[in-house]
Amino acid sequence: METAVEHRREQRTDLAWPVSVWLPEASRFFNGRSANISKVGAFITVPMTTPVRRGSIVELNFPRADALAERKGQFARIRRGRVVRVDRKATLENATIGLGIAFE
Repeated sequence: METAVEHRREQRTDLAWPVSVWLPEASRFFNGRSANISKVGAFITVPMTTPVRRGSIVELNFPRADALAERKGQFARIRRGRVVRVDRKATLENATIGLGIAFE
């Protein structure tokens, strides 16, 4: 039996939302989806071909719906972060990898 230890500093909220990930090392965007998010980080999924590793710096772009963009005055919420975990458990199942991102 394994005991799980919770290391999160903030409560996370489940949020399945499209996200584009800018990876400077590859000089391109990768489309993914958020699974959960908090004030200090997020867990997202990206295609398994995304050339990312633990420690990579990424920029997450969360697009806003038109109505929200009109109210807030912009079309994307952009956050910069560092990859703190790469989860390959679902790679064979759905051709994605999970990324734990700590916002900077």
